[in-house]
Amino acid sequence: MKHLTKGNLPARSAAPALALLAAIAAGLAAAPAHAQKYPVTPAQSDTARQVAQAGVPLEELAPDAPDRYVVKKGDSLWAIAGLYLKRPWRWPELWGMNYEEIRNPNLIYPGQVLHLERKDGRARLRLGGARGTDNDTVGIKAAKIDEIKTVKISPSVRVEGPRADALPTLKNNQIEPFLAEPIVVDELALTLAPRIVATQENRVLLSHGDRAYALGAPGYPLLDGPDRPKFFRVYRDPKPLIDPVTREVLGYEAPHVGKARLVTGESTTTAPGSTDVMAVPATIDIVGDLREMRPGDRLGVEPPRPFLSYTPHAPDRPVDARVVSFYGDVVRLAGQSNIVAINRGTRDGIEIGHVLAVLKPGRAAVDTTSGVKVPMQLPDQRLGLLMVFRPFERVSYALLLQVTEGVSIGDVVTNPY
Repeated sequence: MKHLTKGNLPARSAAPALALLAAIAAGLAAAPAHAQKYPVTPAQSDTARQVAQAGVPLEELAPDAPDRYVVKKGDSLWAIAGLYLKRPWRWPELWGMNYEEIRNPNLIYPGQVLHLERKDGRARLRLGGARGTDNDTVGIKAAKIDEIKTVKISPSVRVEGPRADALPTLKNNQIEPFLAEPIVVDELALTLAPRIVATQENRVLLSHGDRAYALGAPGYPLLDGPDRPKFFRVYRDPKPLIDPVTREVLGYEAPHVGKARLVTGESTTTAPGSTDVMAVPATIDIVGDLREMRPGDRLGVEPPRPFLSYTPHAPDRPVDARVVSFYGDVVRLAGQSNIVAINRGTRDGIEIGHVLAVLKPGRAAVDTTSGVKVPMQLPDQRLGLLMVFRPFERVSYALLLQVTEGVSIGDVVTNPY
């Protein structure tokens, strides 16, 4: 957020000055340093600008869209989008309804008041101040500029980070446990992953605070150094993710059982009285545990923590994907708030925040009602929506939203409609 400190400006100059300041703020918000923090694509911004000029058709509003809504702690952007729009994934339109006031859709906070205006068959959403403040009114409009005596500004700018209570797109408790767990590795990374090979005092199991020893694959020792990783996830029993259409292995889901820190890297030595070279394993300390660890468990480099804010939006290209697997204890059918993997990833243009429809493929059938057998294909049946929150190169993880029936492995995932 950009705040301008105070000075004096005549009232008649307020409108162009505010327009200039808005342009400066928009430019600053589009700077590369902010683009990574707030994932709003150019296409979304273009959509928002267009809607900001014309508003949204009234038929796009949810039937019970409120005229006034006070943002509450515990709300999510997805829930608010669904409150106002029939199709919540069209969040850029909701954002665009108030584009001049909500420059960044990730900066909506508890206590702010949303006002819905309906006029000439269109709808616009305006942001008021916190409940009980003077800004919880109709706001500043061009028609009221004459009532403003003085607008105070100065050329200095101070920068303030986003507040900690900004609304998340999804409720983080739905996906937070997952974000701390699996990674997807390819076959080569799996083959070269170091393994725990021994424990202190011949312990069978390891937990937080224990010391252990690890070896890399032949030719790929686990070494220490300034440019080498120090922290690792410990995982076991990687699960192959198999494409239900091509049957190829897309990667290996590696649920982790703990975390380790590298103390010293591998080296070699020779036994006394012998010329045989022996490996000296790397020393690691167990610094976190979800389950007890043991020799044979593998080490994977600790991945960077993903950013927890997502802007829901429909893909800008056709998507033809399938459900690959379920995450967790789901056995046969996944339901609302379950996590699934799909067979498309970053190489296919899948992004954080993509909202997609899940369909049950229509089965082949035969019409015999006329006395003649006529083959036919029943239409696909829509099951619900999902939102991608963790894409890898060839697979992506998504949270199921608004599911009406159970989702099966092999179900179709495509653009929402």
